[in-house]
Amino acid sequence: MPQSLHAGEGVVYPRSMRILHWVRAVLILALIAAGWHMTRLAEDDPTAGFFYVNHKQFGILVWLVALVQLTLRWRYSAVIPGLPPALRSWEKMLSHAIHRLMIALTVLIPLLGYAMSSSFTQSDGVPFFFLPHLPELLPKNDAAFAVFQALHKYAAYLLLACVVLHVAGTLKHRFEDRNGPTDVLPRMWRSRA
Repeated sequence: MPQSLHAGEGVVYPRSMRILHWVRAVLILALIAAGWHMTRLAEDDPTAGFFYVNHKQFGILVWLVALVQLTLRWRYSAVIPGLPPALRSWEKMLSHAIHRLMIALTVLIPLLGYAMSSSFTQSDGVPFFFLPHLPELLPKNDAAFAVFQALHKYAAYLLLACVVLHVAGTLKHRFEDRNGPTDVLPRMWRSRA
């Protein structure tokens, strides 16, 4: 059972959800940075292979983390803290929209990347750490690759915008109402006593 906080009206998320939240956050930010960097490398750059291989396998890892996180949200639905009642109605609507969109994009973007790699005629597949290659589920087709590439890219930018809004909202309430009824950071940060 989550432990109540001394400040605010919230409770702490279950430990497993807090750990996955921060793991997913670090992975997503690293993947966005790596994706941005690797697409600017020259084709003959010796580091390109390293970036592409790791971007693919860590993308699959983010997808798996997102599935586990969705399972935990369902499992702990009765104890997950709701939004603070002190939030304005537009803040509640924006928060719900951003959270749902981030979850959806965390599931969708790796699938788009997988489809992109699977359909690219020059792709050598998608490795996953100790597995040399995951099965390629789509036929090779450079036109389909171009569509998946654009969708993957713009969905990643949309996810980055959601992350910025999420962090900005959290920090706004942290600094504006530290330990008050709208300070939600302790719910995902505090360790249990």
